[in-house]
Amino acid sequence: MRMPPLKLRRWSRTEYDRLTATGVFDSDDRLELLDGLMVVKEPQGSWHAATVSQIRRVLQGVFGDRYDVRTHAPIALDDMSEPEPDIAVVKGRPRDYLRRHPADPVLIVEVADSSLAKDRLRKSGLYARAGIAEYWIVNAVDVVLEVSRQPERAPSRRYGWQYGSVRLLRRNAVVSPLAAPRARIHVADLLPA
Repeated sequence: MRMPPLKLRRWSRTEYDRLTATGVFDSDDRLELLDGLMVVKEPQGSWHAATVSQIRRVLQGVFGDRYDVRTHAPIALDDMSEPEPDIAVVKGRPRDYLRRHPADPVLIVEVADSSLAKDRLRKSGLYARAGIAEYWIVNAVDVVLEVSRQPERAPSRRYGWQYGSVRLLRRNAVVSPLAAPRARIHVADLLPA
C-alpha cells in the first residue's frame, strides 16, 4: 500500500514571530524558520562554540563600531525565513534592533561540521535568494573557508538561487570581506586550530 505524501504547512515569518512572542516555544526549543518550515537547530559542541566566538572577535575587529557582529541571532531574511546564522554582520549597533530583526546583513558566516550539507544546500540558496552579497562557510570537514559571492538566479537549484562565485580558501590564504575591502583576514584565524 502506497502512503499518500504528507501535507506540510508553511509558516510566515509574522506567524512564527507571533508564536515566539506568545511563549509557544520555550528556550529549549532550538528552532529557526527556513522557507516557512520550522527546522530544529543542531546542538553546539565546545569546538563549535569556541570557533564562533573566535570568528566574532576577528570580524568585530575588522568591522569596528559601525557594525554589529551578531551570533546566533535571528535575521529577517524574507517573509518566510528567519534563520539564526552562527554569525551575521549588520550595519549599526545592537540598540538599532530593539524592535525588529536586521534584514540586510553584509556578511553571514556558518560554522559547519555535521551541518555542512544543510549550510551548503539549503541555507546557501536562501541567502542567495535574499540578495545577501557574501556568505562564508567555515568548513571543518575539509578545513577550508568557503567564500560565496554573486547571488544569481538558478531555476534548477533549491529555492531558485545560488552563488555564482564560490572559492575555497585554505589556511594560508587571506580574505577581504566585500563590505570591508581594505581588511585582510588570515583564513587561519577563522579555521579550527
